[in-house]
Amino acid sequence: MDLDLFLHQLHFQSDHVNPGDWEIDWEDAPLPFKIYRGLPEFPLPDKIPLSSKVEKAACKTNVPALGSFLWCSYGLTQFSQTALTAGGESVETIQSLRRFAPSGGGLYPNELYIYLKVEELPHGVYHYDPSHHRLLLLREGNFDVYLNAALGNRANLADGFGAIMISSMFWKNFFKYHNFSYRLQGLDAGALIGQMIEAEQSFHYHARVHFQFLDRAVNHLLGLDDREESIYAVIPLSRKEELPIQRGCGKKQSAEELCAELPALKTSYVQRSKNVKQFPQIIEINQSSMMESTGLFRLLEKGARKMENRPRVSLPEGEKLHTNKYEVFRNRHSPEMDFIPGKINAEKLAALFQHACTSFTCPTDLDEAGDIASRLSLFGCFYQVEGIGDGAYRYDHVSHSLIKLKAGDFRPELQAGMNMDYVNFQQIPICLHIAGDRSFYKKELGHRGYRIQHMEAGVLMQRLLLSASALGMNGHPLLGFDVNHCDSLYNLKTSDQTTLIQIPIGCHRPKSRLTGAMHL
Repeated sequence: MDLDLFLHQLHFQSDHVNPGDWEIDWEDAPLPFKIYRGLPEFPLPDKIPLSSKVEKAACKTNVPALGSFLWCSYGLTQFSQTALTAGGESVETIQSLRRFAPSGGGLYPNELYIYLKVEELPHGVYHYDPSHHRLLLLREGNFDVYLNAALGNRANLADGFGAIMISSMFWKNFFKYHNFSYRLQGLDAGALIGQMIEAEQSFHYHARVHFQFLDRAVNHLLGLDDREESIYAVIPLSRKEELPIQRGCGKKQSAEELCAELPALKTSYVQRSKNVKQFPQIIEINQSSMMESTGLFRLLEKGARKMENRPRVSLPEGEKLHTNKYEVFRNRHSPEMDFIPGKINAEKLAALFQHACTSFTCPTDLDEAGDIASRLSLFGCFYQVEGIGDGAYRYDHVSHSLIKLKAGDFRPELQAGMNMDYVNFQQIPICLHIAGDRSFYKKELGHRGYRIQHMEAGVLMQRLLLSASALGMNGHPLLGFDVNHCDSLYNLKTSDQTTLIQIPIGCHRPKSRLTGAMHL
């Protein structure tokens, strides 16, 4: 398979990557969570904090605090039922389990693993089971040296209390989206990382995201079969404010050498599907994206921004955001067809950008500053935003201003660029587009660059969604649109950029479904 062609079609010609006769077998769908069999289990405390009053007290690394942190990051938070009328008296009810982080189709292909060193639990690596809100012990022991070696000796794990490892379980959304699932997996992982960063701030934990590591070594530690599931990010956790990336520490390490230090781990789990179809293209692109030696780790240069001789709109100081994070988490959802016209002014738009970009850093192993916004660009089409003329703009987070690219109402164009009418753009005042390097970091990171770039976009996306929620609005992330159409709208090809995700944002009515909060 030509992997470069696969990634190109995945992004720019998405109708080419899936077979035309693909049918979704909902009756044989996998579970949205992985359930291991026969492992030592450690139930997490039932008490979940639901108000910001407990945030300052919940800054410990004990089991209750960790349980709350994991629940806020990726626990089951809501059960919902939606009634669909097929005409006449026929009614079909769809049930779903929700989490604070969004996921394409609500399928949640990611899984959470955690290396823990706390007094109340045996030291070792665990799987977080959200269906039972518990930890399952995979391997017991201290793995500071092993895991640090897999990270290129760039993280002093001895100073922290553990590390989160986020995987992508391929079949969990391949069964619906076929090869297009690969694009979703990176964005989903990024949204989860973004949610985790928001949650860890409430518990006064500090994290740094590693996108580069020895894949086979980390998968081996957890007993994962990389033809089914593979780790996408490793996030060391600490109570210390600084988690600097150490440079040039130790000799180059290969994944093969490191795997030889631990025996193989055999586990058994339930996924429900009886007929798991093959996904050779996903396996091949994942294998090609793996790093076999720490000598392949790279830093990325800060994205250069050309000075544009175009009209600018200086944004005001944004209005104050809702400060109770738990309320913000709970209120975030995707409105779909429930957007309604609502008054949006420049102060609200400014607050959305200011909170999501200007005041936000995500420390990673890709640069020194952890400034994701320096490599990604944020564009938007605005309609009847008070104080902002209708048109297409680019947001400059350095000067907190909007650069006007085109004047006009682009809602009809955005609607025409949709593959299906998931939302009604006539009801939407703000439509944002996150854009990034058109070559997907291939020069520096090879095929791994594609999924890393989409994870970065997912982090920024989640920040925007939570900022919208804090302002009394909501956003609906969309991939079902013509990328070439949006690239043309902003003339992105001239700057070697492309659209990664589309996010309509606005006011909305309550969703027409029954919902029940899930907390213990």
